[in-house]
Order: sequence, then C-alpha cells, then structure tokens
Amino acid sequence: MKHIFLVVVMFAFAKAYTQGPPITADKPIMLGGNSFTTKTLTEIRNNERGTAIYVPLMLHYLPTSNSLVAIHIPYLDYDLEDGVSGSILADIKVQGKYQFYRKDATGKTFRVVAKTFQSIPTGDKIDLLGLSTGFYEGYYGIVSGYETLKYGISSEVGYNWSPEATVDEFRAKLGVGLPLLKPQYPNKQVNLYFEYTSTLLTERDWYQLLYAQGVQYAGKNITFDLALQLPLVQDIPESRELNYSVFLGARYTF
Repeated sequence: MKHIFLVVVMFAFAKAYTQGPPITADKPIMLGGNSFTTKTLTEIRNNERGTAIYVPLMLHYLPTSNSLVAIHIPYLDYDLEDGVSGSILADIKVQGKYQFYRKDATGKTFRVVAKTFQSIPTGDKIDLLGLSTGFYEGYYGIVSGYETLKYGISSEVGYNWSPEATVDEFRAKLGVGLPLLKPQYPNKQVNLYFEYTSTLLTERDWYQLLYAQGVQYAGKNITFDLALQLPLVQDIPESRELNYSVFLGARYTF
C-alpha cells in the first residue's frame, strides 16, 4: 500500500492515506492498479508448548485499484515440547481481496473489501495454528475501514474452514491507528496501533482474546513495524496457552 500523505486539497480526490497498514490486523485501502508490494511480518510466538519463529516472504500485486492477489511463502523454525523441533517451509498461503464499497469525502474515507486466504498444506502437521497445520484451510472474511487525517479504524470478521483438521475458527479483529506527526509530503510518519484479535475454534471450543500494541515508521514507500501481542482472555488447555508474540515487519511498495 502507498504510504504517503498528500495535501488536504487532494483529499477531495480521495488519494491520501493517513497511515500505513495495521500490523496484526488488516485494512481495506489499496494502492492504484498495477502496483507491487513485497513485505514480511516475522512472528516470534512463545506458548506453553515452546517457541516458533515464522518468517514469511509476501508478494502482493494489485491488478486494479480495487483488487489484490498475493502469495505468502513462509519459513518456520520451531522448538516444541517433547523434543519436537525443525526448520521447514510452512503452509503456503494464497490471498485474494476485492474492494466492493468505497465512500470518500474531504479528509476521510470509508471502504469495505471481501478477503480470502487459501492455505496450501506444505508445512508439517505440528498444529501451530495459523503457521503450520499441514492441512488445507480456507479463510473468508470482510474487512472494513474508516480513515481520517487524525486516526484510522479497521475491523474484520471471517471464518476459517478446514475439511480435515479441527481448526475451523470464527475470527474477529479490531484495530485503531493514531499518527503522531502532522501530515507532510514527502511522507514521514510514526503511527501507534492498538489491535485486538478474538478467535473461537468452533470444533475444539477454544477461545482467545489477544491484544497487540504496535509502533510503525512510514517513510515514502517503506514501512517498518514492531508489535507485542499478549493474551487478555484464554479459555483453552493450559498446555496451549500463549505467553506472548513479537512481530517485526517491513514492506516496500513499487
């Protein structure tokens, strides 16, 4: 996505964005057509099973200003209980997004997209949810976002389905972004993010509510992200409880 601020006059033409994309959440605002973004969002996840380090290479392409296709190729290093460890190619993900609603006004915009992730079971069957399950999964959701010069709010609801594994999941996310610097061109911005993730594994009857505090630097077409995610509510087996996740991200748009 394009990380620049334009002068307020150009908001009448709806081509300015107040901040970069959220860190653990998503937003519906897209670049113009025929643009590419390469990015990564490393996750260091520590729970009662052990530690996993997930490093995806993400390649995003926008064929039009309201559509996106992407592939995520992830490397995973894990060291779990009972001596289970390894360094592998995790489940590859193919993403699609389509923006079907957009309403712009001076200094603000509201947009909604349909989103899907198709997970190809290239990883080991180690039941690291969202990282490597070794089973096909299909996620289908709706992302909406409202953004102004002073703040941005994004939300997402969706369902993850797998015909073979017990990882069917209802997922909801809410994120708030606050830019700390005044809009300027060329873009230079520091953003704070406050992000919540609610997950219910319907077949296992597991529930988690997670909170992520993040900070982002955006300059021209490059961003750098840092976030710490902690559990607020965990109604899952004690042996699977999350202790923390650390996210380190970077992206470049061209």
